[in-house]
Amino acid sequence: MRASRTRQTEGTHSRVTLSHKGQPKMLDIKFIRENADKVKKGAKDKNFEVDIDRLLELDASRRDLQFKSEQLRARRNEIAQSIPKASKEERPALIAEGREVKVSLGEIEPELETIKAEYDHLILMVPNVPLDEVPVGAGEEDNVELRKVGELPTFDFTPRDHEELGELLGILDKPRGIKVGGARSYLLRGAGAMLELAVVNLALEILRERGYELILGPVMVKEEALVGSGFFPYGKEDTYHLDKDGKYLVGTSEVILVSLNSDEIVERSEMPLKYMGYSPCFRREAGSAGKDTRGVYRVHQFSKVEQVIVCEADPEVSRKLHEELLGNSEELLQRLGIPYRVAVACTGEIGLGQVLKHEIESWMPSREAYCETHSCSSLYDYQARRSMIRYRDDDGQTTYAYTLNNTMVASPRILIPILENFQQADGSVVVPEALRKYMGGLEVIEPK
Repeated sequence: MRASRTRQTEGTHSRVTLSHKGQPKMLDIKFIRENADKVKKGAKDKNFEVDIDRLLELDASRRDLQFKSEQLRARRNEIAQSIPKASKEERPALIAEGREVKVSLGEIEPELETIKAEYDHLILMVPNVPLDEVPVGAGEEDNVELRKVGELPTFDFTPRDHEELGELLGILDKPRGIKVGGARSYLLRGAGAMLELAVVNLALEILRERGYELILGPVMVKEEALVGSGFFPYGKEDTYHLDKDGKYLVGTSEVILVSLNSDEIVERSEMPLKYMGYSPCFRREAGSAGKDTRGVYRVHQFSKVEQVIVCEADPEVSRKLHEELLGNSEELLQRLGIPYRVAVACTGEIGLGQVLKHEIESWMPSREAYCETHSCSSLYDYQARRSMIRYRDDDGQTTYAYTLNNTMVASPRILIPILENFQQADGSVVVPEALRKYMGGLEVIEPK
């Protein structure tokens, strides 16, 4: 599912706390120094506002003050070692110099800490540079279609939308969901709840067959997990905060899967690491007031099976795995019999860390459109730098890994094309054959 599209200036965000064992890096600062214009263009094309010139100023000041601080500390240590060995005549001068060094450090270090704090915050805001093949554009209308798969359904009756179908079948209960949970809440009942679990089980089965390890992890996470996976600081307004616990509810199990190997050196022989995660997900949907209020297209809580891969830092390997992730999700839709299209997302539609994203959009008759149900992303070493995920290369040097992710399935959104594409004139819905074994052999969901 898509991350928040909100783009704000650096000054509007609260500071984030960083507590990694090693100072996390975002884009390599050396790369930014040597490719400032390219980084600026990438940020502009992605519609992120970040002051690269200010970042480079801070970087220069930080390095200068760091060098001076290290020199003074080294001299302080030399003096401390020299005083006990010094003659009576030499000792007063060394003591006086030691005091001067202490004063100088007392002036430099607070300034260095202030500059480092602003530098650390600002570099978090720098987006990854899109690959050259990514089309430049502002929104989804600028995405480039690659292919369409499947025949669109035709109806000899007036088709219903998924909310009307859900009510008729007795499987979707929004009024009671809203009574319990408030706006953008819902209940799945009986065959509706079974249908969601059936799709989830099919997704897990496909990935299990392809060697992915299932991870069920905490959905209440620490801030550094969201910083490391690239969802903070920009995504804070869409994230539920548990203030008393200092934790946040995840909007995707990608956060969990990427964070599994944070602050670790992964064995290269074990790569690529292929994970699948299943979890409830929570999003505020900030800025969506009054949008998509009918049905369950946009809700605050949903369930998702996510795919994440950690691989060696090789663009060709990453691209091959990107196509694998994409193929996994396409296989699911093909087994379900849902028509879909695949498009390359334009620069304005890809997130902070992505260098490339493909969107899979399923056909939803009530919307008369293909609508996003999956997004497949390559991030190169962006998340790995933030999360300190490394491995040893052929020369024995520690190198940041690459990461990729893709939605395998998200519900209840996936229920929209299932209900709408397989509806019958009497309001019943034919259960896709691939799901029936997970639903006790149920072939048709009949109206109540």
